[in-house]
This record gives sequence, structure tokens and C-alpha cells, in this order.
Amino acid sequence: MVQKILICLLCCGMAAATQQAMAQNQQIRPGTQKTIDPDITYDRAGRPIKKAKGSDSLQHRDAFADSITIFYRFFDSTRNRIIDSSINDFYTRFPLPANYHTLGNYATAAQSFLFNPLMKPGFDAGFHQYDPYQFTIENTKFYQTTRPYTELSYLIGSKAEQLLNITHTQNRKSNFNFSFEYRFGNAPGILKNQNASQGNMRATMHYQTRNRQYEYFFIYLSNKSASSENGGLQDVRKLDSLALNDPYELETRLGQGSTFTRNPFNTTVNTGNIYSNSTILFRHHFDLGKKDSLVTDSVTIKLFYPRFRIEHTLNITGADYQFLDNAVDSIKYRTYYNVVLPNNARLSFRDRWNSVTNEFALISFPDKNNQSQFLKAGIALQNLKGTFGDITTTISKYHNIYALGEYRNRTRNQVWDIEANGQLYLNGLNAGDYAALISMKRLLGSRLGYLNIGFQNVNRSPSFILDPKSDFPVLNAGGFNKENVIRLFGIYENPGASFKAGAEYFAVTNYIYFDSMFHAAQQAALFNVLHLNAEKKIRLSRHWNWYTEIHLQQTTGQPPVNLPLLFTRNRIAFEGNFYTNLFLSTGVELRYNTPYKMDNYSPFMGQFLYQNTQSISNRPDINLFLNFRIKSFKGFVRLENLNTLNLKKGFEFSKYNFASGLYPYPGLWTRLGIWWNFVN
Repeated sequence: MVQKILICLLCCGMAAATQQAMAQNQQIRPGTQKTIDPDITYDRAGRPIKKAKGSDSLQHRDAFADSITIFYRFFDSTRNRIIDSSINDFYTRFPLPANYHTLGNYATAAQSFLFNPLMKPGFDAGFHQYDPYQFTIENTKFYQTTRPYTELSYLIGSKAEQLLNITHTQNRKSNFNFSFEYRFGNAPGILKNQNASQGNMRATMHYQTRNRQYEYFFIYLSNKSASSENGGLQDVRKLDSLALNDPYELETRLGQGSTFTRNPFNTTVNTGNIYSNSTILFRHHFDLGKKDSLVTDSVTIKLFYPRFRIEHTLNITGADYQFLDNAVDSIKYRTYYNVVLPNNARLSFRDRWNSVTNEFALISFPDKNNQSQFLKAGIALQNLKGTFGDITTTISKYHNIYALGEYRNRTRNQVWDIEANGQLYLNGLNAGDYAALISMKRLLGSRLGYLNIGFQNVNRSPSFILDPKSDFPVLNAGGFNKENVIRLFGIYENPGASFKAGAEYFAVTNYIYFDSMFHAAQQAALFNVLHLNAEKKIRLSRHWNWYTEIHLQQTTGQPPVNLPLLFTRNRIAFEGNFYTNLFLSTGVELRYNTPYKMDNYSPFMGQFLYQNTQSISNRPDINLFLNFRIKSFKGFVRLENLNTLNLKKGFEFSKYNFASGLYPYPGLWTRLGIWWNFVN
């Protein structure tokens, strides 16, 4: 009943918005962004104040004391970015990207529809099914703000799905910023033993001395994934004969009935995976260079131009990967996995890792006026400690020594961006691994946009889950060769025309994959993958826009990789700025992939499995959305999976799509979310 009411409200909202657009003759007013004034500094509360000539003792409040200027940089980047206030795409605020699918609900194992090999050399534990939900060093933001800034968001969905996010950042001084971010997501799921949760936390600090010679970055992040595993349905054909149109009625291949619960606050996992990791990163450097000053009519600004930098990075990481079943159902294990275990026994596979990496680097700046051009060379020592098993444990210690180099140049006229970097593992567990990347971006013209081309090559050791010492029972562990991936890419982007197109070409040898629940395989022969994509905003009328995203993929060489030939996402939206402060985007979203042989999934190994027997043809996903923004408040209302409508059974949503042969997606799904930011 609630879902029917929400459908009516969405339809009424879209109709009212259309009438409003016809009644008004307004143009969309773009948002404004204040520029950063070099003559302004900040007090301890982050308020802007004028710099006094030759001294900071005479300070006055600025006329814009109640406004905010905020920007951020990603870690290890020199490019400033502003906070995204757009509302036209729900997935810019949802942790899971639109090109991923799960096992049926948020926080379960996720896989991309697009070819996405691991392009990272060196040590890898081998567990990546929860990567899209994680906080990482690479996606960490370092802010600079004139006022304390806080963002709160809360999303609630069907079956008590919930997602909470809190972000806070502030400058205690103009040269010291800290931030804190916390995210928690929980989803009970539509099947027995499918509850899953994700918890993420991150804290950062950034400090630079007033003479600009010493600077440090501090990151602490923590991720925990707790996902029950049911192995999928015992018989998917019974979905057509549900008594109450609730898949929870059906039996699954893992878990005992007495342990099942639909409590939305329950995060207990009796049968499933519990993964956690935490990282402390501290990077600091000392610069040698030239001091200077800029004198204006009323202000003297001290300047410093680095020419040579000494840098040290400390990275301490701990990770824990465990599959457990606290009450084994021996009949299910014998029937579906050909494994003989005593009934009610406790089953556990567990690998724990500790890593300490010290990296030392020397950096040179050839042009004192361009800090985005530098040459970097360094060496690093990584110490690893692995603990295998749960009750009875074994311990192994390893090390890696690797060299690194990097060159970046973002030209001052912003015509060329060049990036080249590489790593070579000289000694240790992963000796012989390497990675190389070169990327060149060129501004073709103010109206023509940008062209970015590049080359990447990675040679990497097999993940440690394939080592015989791992506690996870890979039947043929050991004896795998290094995997090699070559990637050629090109991206053309024209912001003025709202158009982006790209191409990727992969050449892969010694590809490692899983082909059954406990068995891995390797294809030594070379195979290729070609990926073409395009994105475009098409203006249909004054207030109607069409956003289209298209991906085409093709393999050669008969690889053990199954990909959809076509994946596309389209949104047709009514959008505009009404009543001065109301920004609206409402319409329909469609997501579709051509039929293909979707991977199966091993809950024991945490791996998606190649299979070549069953092709799955899903209906296009159809979602209605109503997004709006009123000043700093943003709201999102979604009705998802309208494609599951089954007209043969009346107004019933029971024509399920599948994430694999055994895992159905839910029927009609509602989501309501709010995002609200505050300036203190």
C-alpha cells in the first residue's frame, strides 16, 4: 500500500513540475562560487580577515564573514575541486557506482558490468568483492575552508535498508585543517541469511608551517564489511509460486533456519564473511627553495618557491579476512558443495595481515612558478606479517623493497597535463612485479575540449589467497605465474557540449580466475578486451534533458571472461530552478545490459566465478526519481525496479531480474534520502 501511494505522489510531483514549467518563464540560474583572495587570511574560527602590511597584528573582519569558501584536493593531487551541489544524478552520492551489481541488496558482494582487472603490483591478499563500498587512501579528500562545514545524510529504503553519512571539516588556522567522516549502511535483504552491513570511518589532518617549508598529511581510515552468505536459492523456479509474494519464504543453500532474522538493526553474521581493515598514513616533507614577497598598496605577502623536497611516507595497515559458519548444516554442504562436515560444526577460514611501509623520496621542481611540475624518485621498504587460521594459527613474515619514480607537469597555461610514474619491486615476496603509467592530456581549444591518451602496464604476483599458506581452501593453490595486463586508453571530453567519449584496449596474459567454489585457474594465452564508451547530455527542450551513457565491450581470443556486449544507463529528466530557491530534477531512469553469462559466486572464497553454461537475460531496470534542492537541503525520492511488474498477477512486482543464476534482485524498491550541509 505504501509503495502504491509513493507511486501516486511521484506521478503527481512530476505533473505539477511540468505545469509549473509551463506557467513560468524563468531561466536556470547557475550557482555562484567565490574566488580565493590572496589578501585574506583567517582567524582561529575560520573567519576571513584582511592581512595587515608587514604584520598580522592589525586584523579586521571581512564583509563576507558569514560566507564560506571551501575547496578540496584528493590525496596526492594538486588540483583544487569544489563541493558538488548537483542533484541530477543520485549515484554521485550513493557509495555503489551505477555500473555495479550486487548479490541482491546493498553491502553484499559487488561486481562491475565493465572489464575491471586489478592494476596494482605487489602484495595483494585477494579479497575485493567489497571494494566499491570502502574508504581508500586514493579517494581521501583534504579540505581548505573559511568556516566549519558539516554535511549530514540519511537514506532509508524498503525492508529497513538504511545509509547514514556524516562529514565535518574545519580550519583551526589558515594553515591547519582537520576533517572527519563516518558512514554506516545496513540492509536486511529479501532472502534468508542475506543481512549485510558496511561501516567506514576516516579522519584527516593537514598542516603547513607559515614559512611553507614543512608540511604533513595524516590519514586514518577504517572499513568493516559484515555480510551473511546464503549461497543463493535452492530452487529459483519456486519464485513463480510464492504464497505471499515474498522470496523470504524460499530456502537457501547456506545457513540454518533457526538463525534467520529480519531485524533491521541486526549486524550479526552467523554464516558469511567478516572483513575489516584499517590504515594509518603519515606523509611529511621539508622543502628547500627561494623566499620572496609580494608588496601591494596595503599588504605584504610572504612567498616561498620550493625547488627541492625531502619526503617520507609511513603507511601502517592491518587487515582481517574471515569466512565463518557457526552452525554447519551438513546436508546442505553435501548436497550443494560436495563437502562432508559434521552437523552443527563450526567452520572458519581466516587470514590476517599487518603491513608497515616506509617510503623515502626526493622531489625536484624545475620551474619555481609551477608547483604542479615535479620529478620524484624514491625507494620503499615494506614489512609484512601474515597470521593464518582461527583457533590454530601459523605465522609467516615477508618483505618487499621497491623503487618508484614519477614525473608530473600541469602547464601554467593549462594546455598540457603530463603524468608518468612507475614502480619496480627489486627484492622480496613480490620481486619482479612492476607498474608503469604515462598519460598526456591536451586542451584542443576552448570550444573543442580536451583529449587524454595514455599507456599502462602492470605485472603482478598472484594474490596471496592462491598461496598454499593461506587458510582459505583453494584446492590447487600454488604454481601460478605472474599476471600481466597492458592497457591503452584515450578520452575525449568537451564540457561545453556536455559530451565525453573514451576507448580502452586491454591485452592480458596469464589471467587468473576462479572457475568453481574451491578451484582457481590460469589462462596463459593472450586475450584482448576492447571497451568503448560515450556520455552525453541532450537538451530536449527548455526544461527536459536526456542523459545517456553507453558502453560497448568485445573480447577476442576466447578468454574466461564474460561481459555484456552493451551496458547503458539513460535518464530523461524535467529540470529547472523554480521559486528562486527550488532546484528540481525528476523523471525516469533506465539501466540495461544485453544478455550474457553472468558470473556465479563463491561465498567461501569471496570470489566471483567464471561459468560458461547459463546465460541470463534481464529486463531493463526502470526507476522513477524526484530530486530537489532548497538552499543547502537536498532530497531524493526513488521508486526502483518498476520493471518487475507482473501483469499476469495484477498489480504485483514479481518478475525478478537476477544478479546470477541463484541470486534474484528485489521487486519494487523505495528509497528516500536527505542530504543537508551546514556552515557553522
